[in-house]
Amino acid sequence: MQQKHTIHFLSTTTTKPHFLSSLHHHDYSQRNLHFPPIFSLKATTTTTTTTTTTLSLPLKPPKTPEIPTISPPPKTHSHSHSHFQEKMLYLDSIGLDFLSLIDHHPPIISASLPDLKSTVDLITSTLSLTSVEFRRIINMCPEILTSQVTDIVPIFTFLLREARVNGSDLKRVINRRPRLLVCSVQLRLRPTLYFLQSIGISEVHRHTYLLSCSVEDKLIPRIEYFEKIGFSRRDAVTMFRRFPQLFNYSVKQNFELKFDYFVVEMGRDLKELKEFPQYFSFSLENRIKPRHQCCVEKGVCFPLPVLLKTSEEQFRDRLEVLEPHL
Repeated sequence: MQQKHTIHFLSTTTTKPHFLSSLHHHDYSQRNLHFPPIFSLKATTTTTTTTTTTLSLPLKPPKTPEIPTISPPPKTHSHSHSHFQEKMLYLDSIGLDFLSLIDHHPPIISASLPDLKSTVDLITSTLSLTSVEFRRIINMCPEILTSQVTDIVPIFTFLLREARVNGSDLKRVINRRPRLLVCSVQLRLRPTLYFLQSIGISEVHRHTYLLSCSVEDKLIPRIEYFEKIGFSRRDAVTMFRRFPQLFNYSVKQNFELKFDYFVVEMGRDLKELKEFPQYFSFSLENRIKPRHQCCVEKGVCFPLPVLLKTSEEQFRDRLEVLEPHL
């Protein structure tokens, strides 16, 4: 009689993360593996002796019967090869290049076809994605394909209920930041939401692209950079609250270069940056430098919003009407 074995999954709960202290890390308990007993075969043998009246023969040594060895059938790759081909054909049918996916995300090789189909169906049906939109999302974040449905559903729930994203905006949110679909709600999305709310960004649903960012590795270091260059903690936080897009910019490739030009070449006061943090969103080479140099040549000085936000035509018109002493 065959004995049925039941596998029980233990669920874990996490406490509400707090961004003012280190994030809690999960402890993973060691699992004990139980193996079934090994059964041995016992064979009994009997020995018989035969004698005659004319000749006595020595006893034959006991003959031990051979225990037949059961060999597994020769391994064949036909079954796995068939599944591999089916997976290739399926991904090709929805416009995805399997070889390119493997190159960018090797775990796709071991993903089962039913799991792939379930994930694709969930995302495309929930977001009402066109084939072009879906391909774009996967090309930006191929890890989505190997995500389980049980991991993606809580993300949708979090965005709608906790981040307060409108159902009609969910598609736009994912199109802008597909990586949200591979982030842990407990370890990444919820801690980042709480941090953004703590610094006064109440309408996080307008800045959901930030939810996939690490508080410790990305958000806090950017605030600390502004403190380093002379802003108080309060002023630095105010700038990020006023213009949350600052969190997306690189310290090395953006902040440092533009701040040096602002102080050394433009000779302006930090107060202007506090009032107009959008300064860091403009191209240094294509907007900031050319317009500043034009103002220097004309002997004029525009406020930062006028200098950078106006169209090229409006900017030229302002230069023409202003007197050099102004």
